[in-house]
Amino acid sequence: MNPPAVSHSPVDRATNWLRRRLGRAVLVSYAAALLLPGPGLWLRRPHTVPLGGPAHPTLHTTSLLLSLVLFSAGLQVPVRALGRVLRRPKAMLAGLALHLAIPLLVVPFVAFLLRGTPDSDGGSGLLTAMILIVAMPVAAGATVWTSKGDGDQPTMVGLVLASTLLSPLTTPLLLATLAPLLKGGYAQTLTSTSGSAQSGFTLATVVLPCAAGLLCALVLPPSWQGRLLRAVVPAALAGSLVLTYVNASGALGTFLTQPRPLLFAAALAVAALVCVLSFVLGRLAARVLRLDAPVASSLTLACGMNNSSASAVLITTSLPDKPHLLLPVLAYGLLQKTAANRVVARLRPASPAVS
Repeated sequence: MNPPAVSHSPVDRATNWLRRRLGRAVLVSYAAALLLPGPGLWLRRPHTVPLGGPAHPTLHTTSLLLSLVLFSAGLQVPVRALGRVLRRPKAMLAGLALHLAIPLLVVPFVAFLLRGTPDSDGGSGLLTAMILIVAMPVAAGATVWTSKGDGDQPTMVGLVLASTLLSPLTTPLLLATLAPLLKGGYAQTLTSTSGSAQSGFTLATVVLPCAAGLLCALVLPPSWQGRLLRAVVPAALAGSLVLTYVNASGALGTFLTQPRPLLFAAALAVAALVCVLSFVLGRLAARVLRLDAPVASSLTLACGMNNSSASAVLITTSLPDKPHLLLPVLAYGLLQKTAANRVVARLRPASPAVS
């Protein structure tokens, strides 16, 4: 079968140019949040839409942007390629098991280390943010790194979809299981957040947009799907950068007005520890299972790359009075991209398969 014609429109060229420089663009988003947080703080607040009648719906910009990113991810899924993964599900089943096991191994270890800190709550604030990260499904952006490193894309897509579709069950389960590790009011906060996740946040902002994109990929004719992709993919790429800027504004804006360098250093250290442990456990599992390089790369990325945007949105909507919890989330988001770059470089096959 002949490959589809490649479009060279200005929008496509701009999208490809930005995708190749995505890491730098994320850094620019962080810098913009640090130097000009005002617009991001305004977008972070809920806004009521006057419709002229009794109904005044409230819009959350962060939730809408996250939904756009996940709809785009579902739309780009090579659905028919998933058949091969279902016929050989070892890597995907291992990835899902690790996605549940790693938080239960890593978070208690980090909690033990934080008990010795001078913080009166034993680092429960930082630990709450880490729990909200590791409980989230595999990041849709992991598919971008998989393609960059010539990894096994169907395996990665299967892990993203499966973890996303299971998240209304797994996210509240992990939050409730790990809540007893927290002190003070943080345990109650996480318990209430677990109820929020179970009652609709994960379904509305994570599962449904991804499922809608997947449905469009299944039912739309190729010509319609191509036009939709050309519109949605650039918008979602830009939306992901705006979402990064908005989330960073919430954390860095507060940090500028009330500098807490020790908190910043602790957030960076804890995020780095959790990120490294997650990637290392994923790599060890790939070695134990003796997976080939492309599948091993996908499994390792899936273990280390959680949807930090979803956890940031959950903190923003459920815990608006604790913007400092966004600091470790932002740190983890940046660190996991750095770690992903090293993984795809080290596990890149010597001779990429020709499709």
